[in-house]
Amino acid sequence: MRSALARTAASFFTAILVASAGCSGGRSRVSPSADRTVITQEQIAEHHFTNAYEAVEALHSNWLVTKVTDSFNAPSQIRVYVNTTFFGGIESLRSINPNNIRSIQHFDGVAATARWGLDHGQGVILVTMR
Repeated sequence: MRSALARTAASFFTAILVASAGCSGGRSRVSPSADRTVITQEQIAEHHFTNAYEAVEALHSNWLVTKVTDSFNAPSQIRVYVNTTFFGGIESLRSINPNNIRSIQHFDGVAATARWGLDHGQGVILVTMR
C-alpha cells in the first residue's frame, strides 16, 4: 500500500516539475531568429538573394511600405542606413551585396525618430555589414 502511495506521489510531483519547467513566469523566450525586427545573415544565405532589397521584400515586405503621410509638402520616406551612415531610400537596398550583410534591422517611426531625429517618421532599415 505504501509503495503505491509513494509511486503516486512521485508521479504527481514529477508532473508538477515538468509543467513548471515549461513556464517562465509568464514570459516566453524568443529566439533571435524569431525577432520580427531583424533579418539574420543565416536567413539571407538560406534564400540566396541577389541584393538586400530582395531579402527585405521576401522576408518582411511590410518594412518597405510607407505607413502614413506625415506632410503633404515634404512627406518623409523610409530611410536606409549602412553601419549607422545614411545610405538613401529603400531603392538603395538594391545596390547592397547580400554576401557582406551581417543583419538587417527595422526601426518603426517612433524608434527611428528617437534614435535619428524628427525626419525619420516613416522608419529606418539599418543594414549592418561584416
